Order: sequence, then structure tokens, then C-alpha cells
Amino acid sequence: MSKTTPTRAATKRGAKAIAAAPAAASVASASTALVIRAVRDEDLDAVIEMDALVTGIKKRDYWKSLYGRYADAVATGQHFLVATADNTVIGFVIGEVRDWEFGSPPCGWVFAIDVHPEARLLGAATQLLQAICQRFKRAGVSKVRTLLARENTLILSFFRSQGMMISPFIPLELDLGH
Repeated sequence: MSKTTPTRAATKRGAKAIAAAPAAASVASASTALVIRAVRDEDLDAVIEMDALVTGIKKRDYWKSLYGRYADAVATGQHFLVATADNTVIGFVIGEVRDWEFGSPPCGWVFAIDVHPEARLLGAATQLLQAICQRFKRAGVSKVRTLLARENTLILSFFRSQGMMISPFIPLELDLGH
């Protein structure tokens, strides 16, 4: 459920990686209890591998940077949570409270959520989203937002199933070229 939309080549690489990767999430079954908790240093490799499975791109420096900014930043409204089953990381969510961006009162933003492909029917993404939303509510916000690629129907379907709707904001972009 990564919010990153892979290219066709990345999708092929990701499919090969899924076939070649150890089935870490296969230990989880419908009867396995999921635990949602703050990320730990020892979880980072599992997060990096999970993202690479889905996107086809291993972004170790990117994930180390996110870990450094979000792992211990709860006091500033930033959250990096993982879902575990039998002590194996099977999913993650990252988000933060942002104040007055684009004239919007403080709200929660989810900018990354993913669940290992072999564990997607266990309800982990729903539990991760609920857990981060609870943290946002404790911070005093009443809205949660996210952005995603319009062709990423998997994540769009997930967010819609959770009650999310189109927001009053319109994203715009400008190509700066190279």
C-alpha cells in the first residue's frame, strides 16, 4: 500500500523482489495478534525492505533520514509507527500534525503507509491508520489528510474504505526541468 506509484520497470523489479525475498510476513495469519507501536532502530531494515518490495527501489538513505526525524519526535506531533505480528514488522505508517499550511487549521497528515503484500488481509493498515489518527486527536486536531497518485487505486480504495474523501484543496505542480 505504498503511496509511491512505481514505474512499470519498478513494478517488475518489485515483483522479482517479492518472489526472491524471504516471506517475513507469512508468519502472520488471521489469528495472529497485531501490535502497533513506535518504530525502533531494529525495525528500519524491515521497513526499507518492505518499501523496496512495493516500489522496486531501495531508498536506504531516505528511510534513515525519516527515522532520524520521526522516530523520537512525538512531542512535535510526528509519528512513525509499525505493525508487528509475532515480533515481525509487517507494516508502517508515518505522519505528522501540520499547522496552518495553505491556511488550514492544524490537521494530521499521513504521508506513508504500507503493509507487506503477504499480510495485507490482516487489517494492519486499518489498525495503523486508526493508531495514528488517535495520536492526532490527542494533539487536538480534527482532520486527517493525505496525498496520493491518482493512478494508485489500491491506496485510494483503502483510504476511501476508511471514510476519507476528496479534500477542499487542489494540488498544483510546476515542472522545473533539469
